[in-house]
Amino acid sequence: MNNIRRYMQFVRPYKWHIIATMVIGIIKFAIPLLIPMLLKYVVDDIIGSQQLSMSAKTSRLWWALIVMLFIFVVIRPIVEYYRQYFAQWTGSKVLYDIRNRLFTHMQKLSFTYYANHRTGEVISRVINDVEQTKDFIITGLMNLWLDMATIVIALFIMVRMDVKLTLISVSTLPIYAFSVKYFFGRLRRLTRTRSQALAELQAYLHERVQGMPVIKSFAIEDEEQKRFHQQNNNFLTKALMHTSWNAKAFAVVNTVTDIAPIIVIGYAGYEVLLGNLTIGTLVAFVGYIDRLYTPLRRLVNSSTTLTQSFASMDRMFEFLDETYDITDSPDAIRCEKVKGNVVFEHVSFAYDKDEPPVLRDISFSVKAGETIALVGMSGGGKSTLVSLIPRFYDVTSGRILLDGVDIRNFNVRSLRDKIGIVFQDSFLFSDSVKENILFGKPGATDEEVIAAAKAANAHDFIMNLPNGYNTKVGERGVKLSGGQKQRIAIARVFLKNPPLLIFDEATSALDLESEHYIQEAMERLAKNRTTFIIAHRLSTITHADRIFLIEDGKIVESGTHEELMNQKGQYYNLFTIQQLNHEQ
Repeated sequence: MNNIRRYMQFVRPYKWHIIATMVIGIIKFAIPLLIPMLLKYVVDDIIGSQQLSMSAKTSRLWWALIVMLFIFVVIRPIVEYYRQYFAQWTGSKVLYDIRNRLFTHMQKLSFTYYANHRTGEVISRVINDVEQTKDFIITGLMNLWLDMATIVIALFIMVRMDVKLTLISVSTLPIYAFSVKYFFGRLRRLTRTRSQALAELQAYLHERVQGMPVIKSFAIEDEEQKRFHQQNNNFLTKALMHTSWNAKAFAVVNTVTDIAPIIVIGYAGYEVLLGNLTIGTLVAFVGYIDRLYTPLRRLVNSSTTLTQSFASMDRMFEFLDETYDITDSPDAIRCEKVKGNVVFEHVSFAYDKDEPPVLRDISFSVKAGETIALVGMSGGGKSTLVSLIPRFYDVTSGRILLDGVDIRNFNVRSLRDKIGIVFQDSFLFSDSVKENILFGKPGATDEEVIAAAKAANAHDFIMNLPNGYNTKVGERGVKLSGGQKQRIAIARVFLKNPPLLIFDEATSALDLESEHYIQEAMERLAKNRTTFIIAHRLSTITHADRIFLIEDGKIVESGTHEELMNQKGQYYNLFTIQQLNHEQ
């Protein structure tokens, strides 16, 4: 119930649209209730009349038909159109607002969340589960109440016609209510389980589609087919459990609703034989029984639909309740003019409080405009260290100062706006080259985009693409080489023009020619900016003002290239080995 109240926060802005839709819906559902009344009128007042002549009977019959045809051919279609349109419009608007809210939430979640959750499952929450909640609006807030209104109107007319017959008509309702409560209580849990299995299947598929080159290169299609069978079979098992229980519910409830008309027909027929009831009333009552129990059967369908909707609603709010690891403090200030002085004071960091720290008591200071290189074996903590500067993670202990201010006192987005980052595997979106560069500065002019591309040594190869800057790069930039992707990534940082730079092994996976172009662009970009470089090839960072060798989360050596070579420690050994391997 709490989640329903929360969901109503999204519905409330459209309450008048819902009320208008329900009013139109009541008219729509009330119109068919005229049919049993028409039958009673035709049977008792026209066919059964002893006072009217044949011509009068014919005249009344034609007028009755003309009135009904006008109602059903002219009025009802218009009412039906606007009921359907406004219902779907309202539902779609609510879902639009929810997805906007979820996307905002997604962007606030930390790297830790995405490291622990599969992409496909997140997408399932935002697309599938949100879509399922639409049924709560269409069915729960509109059709359910309209069916209830139809039942009330039908009962009112039936009571006016014959109270005793009405009581017999509703005698099976207590059994109906018990059946619904019994079956649909468990159905919600089964629906939630099925939704989770579907999300897991979708997440598995998402990963396999992205990893298809790996599957094909290792020729493990048969093994992957077996794994997919396991995932697919898990969903099938959950779906069949849900289907079985759902089928039982429908079998029992529909049986209950089928018994009532039989009882009414038997009793009413007997009353007609005794002369206590007219044939027209019998015909009308049977018609109203159908109008009474058809909505009740729809309520069973609605219960199934709403059960799915509630389960999806639970999963949606479960996702929305994920807490943020990185938040702005209440008195956070904007990061405005940045000189670029960075200080690490006794910084330690662990990804989880139960795990050993990845960084241990790191302390150093960087002057504005300096270039700092971080080297060492993989897993030493280099990438983690630079990830703390833009607050992708917050320090476990100690603090990081930017121009003398603890970075946790800055508004997160304004801090990140002052930092440009180029990763080892720079992500490109499946837009055009121009759109990817514009991520650095949305709204920049074409001239600014071209200038940034030229500075990144990217302009020449871009102009050789089929459509130049308007060329679509494919998903994750699949149509470009690694070096081309890196130069576009550097171009968007040029366009952003930040005072702080981070290069996380930006050249480690490239050929020598691409590395030359990128190294040149990086040096041009780093001029007069505070720069942190994580490097695999030590020959690319010999120009750095200082080099930190990090091992097991600690800085074990520091100095210029010349100073570290003279110390003949670990840096000297690594550099010498790389040079020997390069010469061979």
